[in-house]
Amino acid sequence: MSWGKLFKPHTLPMDLHSLLSDQHRQLAAAEAMESNLDFAFRLQLQEALAASLASQPSSSSAAAIEQPVVVVDDDDVNATTLQRQELARLDREMKDREHSEAETQKMREELCRRIHDEKVAREISAIPEKDWEQWGDNFEKPFGEGSSSSLGSREEGVVRVYFKGLVSEENVRGQNVVLSGIGVAICDLSDNLIFEVSKSLVGNDTSKVAAEIKALIEAFNAAIALDLKRVVYCCDYYPLFQFVSGKWPAKQWKIAMLVDQVDLLQRKFSYCNPRLVARHNVKFAFKLARDAIESQSTRPAESGSRRSLNETCVICLEETDASQIFSVDGCQHRYCFSCMKQHVEVKLLHGMVPKCPHEGCKYELLVNSCQKFLTQKLTETMQQRKLEASIPVAEKIYCPYPRCSALMSKTEVLEYSRNIIDQSEQSGVKKCLKCHGLFCFNCKVPWHSGMTCNTYKRMNPNPPAEDLKLKFLASRSLWRQCLKCNHMIELAEGCYHMTCRYCNNIFLVLTGYNNPSSKIFFSFFFPSNRVSIHNSL
Repeated sequence: MSWGKLFKPHTLPMDLHSLLSDQHRQLAAAEAMESNLDFAFRLQLQEALAASLASQPSSSSAAAIEQPVVVVDDDDVNATTLQRQELARLDREMKDREHSEAETQKMREELCRRIHDEKVAREISAIPEKDWEQWGDNFEKPFGEGSSSSLGSREEGVVRVYFKGLVSEENVRGQNVVLSGIGVAICDLSDNLIFEVSKSLVGNDTSKVAAEIKALIEAFNAAIALDLKRVVYCCDYYPLFQFVSGKWPAKQWKIAMLVDQVDLLQRKFSYCNPRLVARHNVKFAFKLARDAIESQSTRPAESGSRRSLNETCVICLEETDASQIFSVDGCQHRYCFSCMKQHVEVKLLHGMVPKCPHEGCKYELLVNSCQKFLTQKLTETMQQRKLEASIPVAEKIYCPYPRCSALMSKTEVLEYSRNIIDQSEQSGVKKCLKCHGLFCFNCKVPWHSGMTCNTYKRMNPNPPAEDLKLKFLASRSLWRQCLKCNHMIELAEGCYHMTCRYCNNIFLVLTGYNNPSSKIFFSFFFPSNRVSIHNSL
């Protein structure tokens, strides 16, 4: 049968209750049809068995026709079962929503009564004693009548909103996990609690300011749900107070998006004003946020569940198991293994030492820590980049043997080669730290025993074939060689005023001129002054 008949988009009623009733009727009809089809199939099977037995010899025909045994697999889930479960889930959601709306309405009415009672109490306290003795017994202002209507009381009453976002590193089942939670407390002007929220943040955001802003957004949403129009929200975090006041612009785009969301929510109130308070004034919200964090750290132990905690990577926004989250040594910024691996690969590809991906963070990644998510080849490459960055340009020396090419410092080479036989102060023979091959420290070539450096250069005037290939490729690709460290530089984009990423030497790519003056640099961009460039050079 076609299960597509259970849903008819063009005939769906607008009322959700009518839709559910219609779906229940269609489901019952589908189940009845399925039962009829199953019964018809059984009858056809019996008739087929009877006809088969009738064609056999008489000895077999006397045997009783056995009823076909149909094995029913309880684990088999058909479309009817799934549809019934989906409708039951939707029924529960509707009942929960209705219950939530009813409770919210009760809180609104209770809040309106409290605001009305406070207003009446202020009016009574303002009446002189003589007037009260004369007509005080006749004073009345029933709730919901005249100027004390629920709408009027909501418009005139001002409530205080306390909020707090906390980020804390907790030890959960032997693992250090960053957990975050928010707390919201809505109080009247006498600090009597009206409504509270204690909630864990999805994704465990590691940014304190982000947690604070999300707590404020949750507070505004709660106030809007209670139909409050006039609020004063109390903030104890100075940077957030400057953000929402418009005095500081948010530099990070994620924080800027959250601040924009706060600004949009503020427009839904007739009066909304921030107030900077001390830490002890937000004690209600602070306790609620702390309770949210503690509930996360203790829930798995209480339930006995083996399910691990998840965190959301702030780069890819994917929810990941906490064991697959990498914490940068020093700054404790946390990212998933996949994002960290891609970040390290890109940095190594550009010949840079990988640092923490967090904006503005200067902490370098440690090789031993990164072995959790790096392959063996990437680990070796990262070690090489670390070694290159640790050796000054003037101290770098490479092994001249093509199969080695190990990077060393001159100090290490001199120390390692000190005990070579027949070595004197004037001798240039040195030993590689990796392959232990002998090479000339002056010529940077394999050791030429029995001849001086000048003799070797005179007998080998042509450079090796590998060097010729490199120079040909550099000429064809418009690469230029730094005059200080001899590294090849490729101009990807921008002007010709280049800074070598290896030694920070400044030069013009087209000319190779070192450390150009301001006059040469600026005249380089004007066609009319091109002659003066070459003359200056």
